[in-house]
Amino acid sequence: MTNFDDLTLLNDVLRAIYSADTADFPQVLDDLTAASARWVPGAQEAGITVTSRQNEVSTPSVTDDCARLLDEFQQRYLEGPCLHAAWTRKVVVVDDLRTDSRWPKYQADALARTPIRSILSLPMYAGELSMGALNFYAERPHAFSDDSRRMAALFATLGSLAWSNVVRTKQFKEALSTRDMIGQAKGILMERYELDDETAFNTLIKLSQSMNTPLRDIARRVIDDTTQR
Repeated sequence: MTNFDDLTLLNDVLRAIYSADTADFPQVLDDLTAASARWVPGAQEAGITVTSRQNEVSTPSVTDDCARLLDEFQQRYLEGPCLHAAWTRKVVVVDDLRTDSRWPKYQADALARTPIRSILSLPMYAGELSMGALNFYAERPHAFSDDSRRMAALFATLGSLAWSNVVRTKQFKEALSTRDMIGQAKGILMERYELDDETAFNTLIKLSQSMNTPLRDIARRVIDDTTQR
């Protein structure tokens, strides 16, 4: 790929970040990962690791199956540089996997089953959450320089922006859906019991409080009860 093609791809990633919806987010991640693997000095492959509070590990985007295999080791042992970066919100550098024994089980499998010797992992943020990492891999020990880290940090920031944008979009859609559902439930109560708008809304709130149930769920029950009649 030429430098012009690289710049075009990077420009496409930047534009996609600000227009990304939940449906096209996987493609945004793929574009980001592909661009970062080409731009970060020393990197041969790249991937994104995502982890949840339930210690589930997924790999939504990789440039090579080797990166996916390394994440499988992390899922198996719940240890490794990518998880460490995500959980601690700190950059992790493995200069030589042969001598870095911070994650011994991961190290043993990675050395036995992959040619990777250098790893650079950077946390990706979504608001106050740090549940992901952007990772770079190389077969040569000591592959990543200070320039590598600076460029990698740029892409991790771009990834965080994309992630946060999708989270905000999803939250906004959920808020609109909740508002519409509550409005529909209010209308049902107003018609059925001849209540005014404020009284109908207060009734929903009291039901929510007395049943210790979210207002959205109370509204859904009112709507479901009406449709089943």
